[in-house]
Amino acid sequence: MALQDGLRSTPNVAVVVPSYRVARHILDVISGIPRWIWRIYVVDDCCPEKSGYLVQENCSDPRVVVIFNDRNSGVGGAVIAGYLKAAADGADVIVKMDGDGQMDPELLPRFIAPIVAGEADYTKGNRFYDLAQIGRMPRIRILGNAGLSFMTKISSGYWDLFDPTNGYTAIHARVVEKLPMAKISRRYYFETDMLFRLNTLRAVVVDIPMDARYGDEKSGLQIGRIFFDFLIKHVRNTAKRLFYNYFLRDMSLATIELVGGILLVTGGFIVGTVFWVHASSVGVPTSAGRVMLAALPVILGLQLLLGFVAFDIASVPKRAIHRMLR
Repeated sequence: MALQDGLRSTPNVAVVVPSYRVARHILDVISGIPRWIWRIYVVDDCCPEKSGYLVQENCSDPRVVVIFNDRNSGVGGAVIAGYLKAAADGADVIVKMDGDGQMDPELLPRFIAPIVAGEADYTKGNRFYDLAQIGRMPRIRILGNAGLSFMTKISSGYWDLFDPTNGYTAIHARVVEKLPMAKISRRYYFETDMLFRLNTLRAVVVDIPMDARYGDEKSGLQIGRIFFDFLIKHVRNTAKRLFYNYFLRDMSLATIELVGGILLVTGGFIVGTVFWVHASSVGVPTSAGRVMLAALPVILGLQLLLGFVAFDIASVPKRAIHRMLR
């Protein structure tokens, strides 16, 4: 099947569309998906508007398959249901698009091309490439996304990515089969948790520049409400990733830098605190020697931690794994 933008051909490409309170848009979204797409999976996530039945009754496109979730499981649960069905049916590349019409179907070749070319296992949109687009966004949204992006870089290990909550994504079906679907977060943290899980597989993830499209749908993702919940989950995933990559899967000089840095910084702060408490209790200033004794481990520890971070940044996966999976 021919593709645009210079691609020779493509395997079976499926599109998964989570459907929850998007009855006004879902039919238009389906009609806008290009004809070269192999199959379209609409996942009715226990939608109160019965959007799945709406599609069944009003859409005659033979490519469309409607999946009904017995209970509302969030965007992650809906996408996972679509992923599993598409992979089982024989899809090779699976794209996730929202049902509110805010994702441009003309961008589909951009998302698929790196996967088909063997350069990536997973692609995701990034609305922050174009400075003109950034200027149109509310400042609180920019700051919120910057904060979430920085936390995601640390917890996922993909230091070269931005806009982690962007839901316009594509993935190779072989990678889907290797992901621990039962462990992936089902709701707003889904896209971010996916990046963490992909890193544990050493999958290659690539950002795709895209413009933001806003319709009349209001996002349920409120940065202020989810920031601290995300922060807790990021801390958890960071600890897991560091253990998996630097202690369980492999041990290297970076492991020594991490452990040594943490011990030296912690020890320096403890020693400094003890000296400060003692000096305060006797009313005598702390000597220069004691100050240096506390400061030196902290300085050396920070240098080791900076070396570890440099190593971690350089260790972003570069070789797509789906070609090695069967």
